[in-house]
Order: sequence, then C-alpha cells, then structure tokens
Amino acid sequence: MRIIPAIDIINGKCVRLTKGDYATKKIYNENPLEVAKAFEAAGIQYLHLVDLDGAKSKHIVNHKVLHEIASNTKLKIDFGGGLKSNKDLRIAFENGASQITGGSIAVDNKNLFLGWLSMYSASKIILGADCKNRKIQTQGWLENSELDVLDFIADYEREGVNYVICTDVSKDGMLEGPSNELYTEILNKTSVQLIASGGVSCIQDLEKLKELGCEAAIVGKAFYEGKITLKELGKLC
Repeated sequence: MRIIPAIDIINGKCVRLTKGDYATKKIYNENPLEVAKAFEAAGIQYLHLVDLDGAKSKHIVNHKVLHEIASNTKLKIDFGGGLKSNKDLRIAFENGASQITGGSIAVDNKNLFLGWLSMYSASKIILGADCKNRKIQTQGWLENSELDVLDFIADYEREGVNYVICTDVSKDGMLEGPSNELYTEILNKTSVQLIASGGVSCIQDLEKLKELGCEAAIVGKAFYEGKITLKELGKLC
C-alpha cells in the first residue's frame, strides 16, 4: 500500500482543517516546500497536495506552490482543489502534477470530467469522492449533494475511472480512525484502486487499511500532530 502524506494550502501556507471547516484552520508551516523535502528525505515518494483556496474560489490558485515543490523534489504529486476547466488542468500539469483529483467537477460537469479521462487517461485522473453520511460533498465540502458515494464511484468506474480518493468528511482531522466499513463496502462492490483519506490516527490504522485492500492511504493531521512520525512513515514506504 502506498503512503501519501498530504499538504493542504491556504495563502501559500501548509494548514489542516477539521471536518473541512475553514474556520478551524491551523497553520503548521509557512513553507510547504520545507515540509515536502522532509517527506522526501524520509523515503516517501508521493504527495497529496490540496489547493484549499482553489476549492473555495472554484479555480486553481496555488499553482506556484505546486511548481516549487515539483521543481525541487522528485515527489509524485497528485493535485486537487479548484480544478474546474481545461485551463485549470493544463496549469496543474504544466506546473508539475503527476495526477490530478477531480471531485466537484465530476458532480457538476460530468461531460468535462469524462473528457479529461479521455484526454489524459485513467492513470492521470483521480476521482475525488468526498462524502458525509454517504452523500457526496462538493466545493471544498461547503455544499451537499444527494448522490450516494457508492453509486457515484460505481457509475464512474463504468466510465473508465480507475483511481478513487474517498474521504469521509466526518472523520477528516478527527484522529479517530478511518471509515473502514465504508471502504470495505467500496472494495467489495467495485474494482477501483481505492485511496483512503480521513481519520488516520496511528500506524495501526494504516495497517488495517492495507489489510482491507486499499491501494494507498493519505496521512495528514496524524503526522502534523505527532501521532505518526516521519521515521514511521518512511518505514512503510
């Protein structure tokens, strides 16, 4: 299972939110590149980079941070947040993204998202399936939909999606463990490469996600709050 640490960006700084609430913003480092280099030095190969300003603004904002990290590390970066147009996507890839994650756009403009799949291939385009009480959330978790998360993922799997990041918003930043029951259901009823996100609090949580069959797991607050060390993450890579 791949280990993917997360860097969330607001105003060019490394932050974390709780349950996606912007009012809970906590700044952990004013230099995201410094954090990324520490991940790389520990033997980590992947990075989940989220443009929270972009998610709120509905267009890419922090592409300079993406470019700085991509230019100064060898990390394979999946980038999400505010990708709403072909121009946004082009900017993300031109600034060093290896993959992009599209969530809200897959809800609001299915044809555009499917066009990205066709243009860039399923290896480059990740479906973001962020949910709360099984309902898909959009626009940086500020808006609700009536789409069931499993139906949403299964529908896009039929359209050719391979990689899916699924975040249970109620678990995100809570350090109370991942949504294992939901992930088990997704893995049992689809064949997608599932990337678990939200709630990881300790190494045991990561071991359980591996046991379930997740292709990868994203680690955020657990690292920033010292619940999991860089050394421990590096050993898992």
